[in-house]
Amino acid sequence: MTSEAHDLRYSSTFPPGVIAEIQRAADQGLYEIRGFGAKRKLPSFDDLLFLGASMSRYPLEGYREKCATNVSIGTRFAKQPIELKIPITFAGMSFGALGTHAKESLGRAATELGTTTTTGDGGMTDEERRASKTLVYQVLPSRYGLNPDDLRRCDAIEVVVGQGAKPGGGGMLLGQKINARVAGMRDLPEGIDQRSACRHPDWTGPDDLEIKIQELREITDWQKPIYIKIGATRVRYDVMLCVKAGADAIVLDGMQGGTAATQDVFIEHVGIPTLPAVRMAVEALLELGMHRKVQLIVSGGIRTGADAAKALALGADAVSIGVAALIALGCNKPVYVEDYHKLGTVPGACHHCHTGRCPVGVTTQIPELEARLHPEQGAKWLRNYVSTMVLELQTIARACGKSHVHNLEPQDMVALTVEAAAMARVPLAGTGWIPGA
Repeated sequence: MTSEAHDLRYSSTFPPGVIAEIQRAADQGLYEIRGFGAKRKLPSFDDLLFLGASMSRYPLEGYREKCATNVSIGTRFAKQPIELKIPITFAGMSFGALGTHAKESLGRAATELGTTTTTGDGGMTDEERRASKTLVYQVLPSRYGLNPDDLRRCDAIEVVVGQGAKPGGGGMLLGQKINARVAGMRDLPEGIDQRSACRHPDWTGPDDLEIKIQELREITDWQKPIYIKIGATRVRYDVMLCVKAGADAIVLDGMQGGTAATQDVFIEHVGIPTLPAVRMAVEALLELGMHRKVQLIVSGGIRTGADAAKALALGADAVSIGVAALIALGCNKPVYVEDYHKLGTVPGACHHCHTGRCPVGVTTQIPELEARLHPEQGAKWLRNYVSTMVLELQTIARACGKSHVHNLEPQDMVALTVEAAAMARVPLAGTGWIPGA
């Protein structure tokens, strides 16, 4: 090594990014708040591969043999389960975090695709309800925007216990995004930072939650499925307690899940990746004899039809997309580049949802920025993107000889790394070895 190269060696413990963050904290005395999701490299579905059919299995012919994608959600107790044409839904994202045009785009696309979209912290807007044929209504610890009329107007209820990007933490909406309408819906002052509670005020455990769910069922005459959403941490026990509390469906959000705003330390250092979380949830449901009886919806880093196929092969009933849907709407698109520069970033690296100054009009309440996203165009982008995901999912399922995407199974996959093999409990490629099995 030359003397010059030796002088330019960077510390692996204190690389430039860590040095910059320490010095930023020293200057400001505050933790960093940002949006988007985890940026660190994590074990993911990219570490799994499918074993296509050959001699021991025959593939399906794509032009002549169907591969079904429908799924029913809420078959355990609800009188009116949700019937989806595709196993891909839109995750809960609040009005406030997103603008009305983004929410309407999601609703229109979900209706055209035969799937659901979901409200978020802050309640249900009329635009969202009108655009969405099937709408899931979230009940969150904050109770912002929650009212019995909207419980009756929705098609399913999602009790949010945790979120993959910040399990154990509450929501956050900074004052610059709280305009008069957002403030009115949340019964909060305009322009003031809002921090949501991290746990529900009227129940403290699964026994109490069971009573709360009974109340929700009575309010809605036992018509609507009730989901429980959890962030991926102690998955086995959390899933079992969701079942005990009476959930019709469980939404499991891995740490790759997105957020509009929270502490960076939460996003990068709390929770577990989606890959092991799916397997742990399915094992818990199987142990209780409730797999496919309590449906499992998986979110957190789902980007492609291949990701969806791998989650279904591990035992999920459906997947849900949040960040990927926003990207389809234009998030991080290389347009209005000068506005990215004003935020101190560039397209592809933007995580400034929390500022309310979204260059492409998705996560903003500023009228001139929101006007950059037209609901009809947004719905078209989403429809095209999700339709592509479904085609990819069917392509993989057919290649594995499956006439329904739910027939995919762990035995259709191998892992590229020892870590992924251990987490997913599938063999390391080229071997029969499953670490820990």
